[in-house]
Amino acid sequence: MSELLRAPAEIKYAEELDWLESVDDGPKPFSWRLSPKMVRLFVLGSERADGLDREISQKWFGDRSFVERAIVTLASDRGLLLIGDPGTGKSWLAELLSAAICRNSTLVVQGTAGTTEDHIKYSWNVSMVIAKGQSCESMIPSPIMNAMETGAIGRFEELTRSTSDVQDALISILSEKYISVPELDSDNIVFAKPGFSVIATANSRDRGVNDLSSALKRRFNVVRIPVVTNKKSEAEIVRFRTEELLRRHQIELEVPPTLLDVLLQSFADLRASAAAAGSDDEKLESALSTAEQIGVLEDAILHSNFFGERALTARTLASSLVGSLARREPEDLAIFNKYLHGVVEPRSKEEGGSWPEFLDGGRDAIATLS
Repeated sequence: MSELLRAPAEIKYAEELDWLESVDDGPKPFSWRLSPKMVRLFVLGSERADGLDREISQKWFGDRSFVERAIVTLASDRGLLLIGDPGTGKSWLAELLSAAICRNSTLVVQGTAGTTEDHIKYSWNVSMVIAKGQSCESMIPSPIMNAMETGAIGRFEELTRSTSDVQDALISILSEKYISVPELDSDNIVFAKPGFSVIATANSRDRGVNDLSSALKRRFNVVRIPVVTNKKSEAEIVRFRTEELLRRHQIELEVPPTLLDVLLQSFADLRASAAAAGSDDEKLESALSTAEQIGVLEDAILHSNFFGERALTARTLASSLVGSLARREPEDLAIFNKYLHGVVEPRSKEEGGSWPEFLDGGRDAIATLS
């Protein structure tokens, strides 16, 4: 297969999945390709105690109990709802679970204000309907209907972004496990095959956009994914994504561990400042998530590779931090300026290292944007 800009998990990790399937002798629910134990191992990586002949890389970093609850939910054919702040890895976990269970993570509906019932049920090929009338051939099944027909996992991203009509339509699918097609005279019911389930994600910051009804919530088992606050875990995530980035772009560039520490500490400082703030005006508009942290580092790496000295510097990192996270002017710039003056400047005098250069880079970036 030719190179893809972003390969889905089942293609990216096809060799690992093939190997796990070949050695998997555990009981498998429904039509699952891997047993629950192997699904967990694929997501969280192998340990010496697993006794495998090869190492399986860790792909999602978080509490083991969240992954196990998610797998058990899907094994019971109940819908799974992953709720959490932006950047907590909900979508990535959903993709990994789908890839491991049915080797297809692409049956996705993206929830937006423009999502309609057609997007989760079916629509019609208008030209074929005009030529031959409504039939199975002229029907366009949704990703959810395709998942039902093949006994696979359907994914629904940003569920709370979709309207109540769409959410209500999903209730019947999760309850009855079939979709009725009244336009057809025969074969007008599509039944779900064993293995079908839905993994939905919802942003906890979208509360109040389109709140989920109690009826829909009852159809899901809810797993709340917390923000990663453990520095070691967050460092592992950032390092994992950075290595992926360098491989994808075929970049040979050194990322000093000291600069990763500066990035992690900066986000920890800004989060603490946001938690202590008395109003929204005193907080950065950014969610300060791990995903945004990775975005800051990616921006800095690419800038260093194409316009720098092919080595990541504290100055470039600071410029990327301010440029990526300062979304309101002048409010966010004032918050950054206060952070640099009150936190980074004293630290640069006490600790030295990369902090003085980081301080200069941040000040220059603020001056440029002001």
